[in-house]
Amino acid sequence: MTAEILRVHPDEPEPHCIDQIVASLNTGNVVALPTDTFYGLAVDPVNLHAVDRIYDLKSRARHKPLSLLIAEVAQAYELARNLDTAFDRLAEKFWPGPLTLVVKAGSKLPLRVTANTGNLALRVPEAAICRAVVTRLGLPITATSANLSGYPECTHANGVREQLGDKIPLIVDGGPTARSTATTIVDLSGGGNSWMILREGAIPTHEIALALQH
Repeated sequence: MTAEILRVHPDEPEPHCIDQIVASLNTGNVVALPTDTFYGLAVDPVNLHAVDRIYDLKSRARHKPLSLLIAEVAQAYELARNLDTAFDRLAEKFWPGPLTLVVKAGSKLPLRVTANTGNLALRVPEAAICRAVVTRLGLPITATSANLSGYPECTHANGVREQLGDKIPLIVDGGPTARSTATTIVDLSGGGNSWMILREGAIPTHEIALALQH
């Protein structure tokens, strides 16, 4: 298998290209596409065979949940439960953007997507291609970085092709990604407005703390 390279405009994605990407996802394929930080691997999160394929491709530990991209804040309320004011403040200030929020999963998605943790990692990306795909698919998409375990993350489609070009059918080339720093991950799953930084990335911890001050 050699991946097809599909060029898509990064700011104004062509509708027929989005349709092609969604059709591929609907058949259970893994598709690489640019997020606003690195290129990511997208699948339909309800298709467990496709979810398994990502873990296999990346040799990723099964206890690590996959982060999900959504198109707008409202989708988080459909997918998660017990969202509190800490979530509202961070989502309002930093979404769309490089912030991943770990929250309690609702019952809409399979437990395997949460790696049986009962938590979801959600993000509204700045990348227009991702948001268009999510809107057209009607579901969030996974966004784990498109690289082999132990290899560097990719900021260009060529890097993805070098690492995964013989393992996935479609690579979306939306040009270089806007950033080369990973997202900041904040865990809000403890509830009661408690929060914990799991990974400091593009947004520094002090900005998170400032946004959450009463």
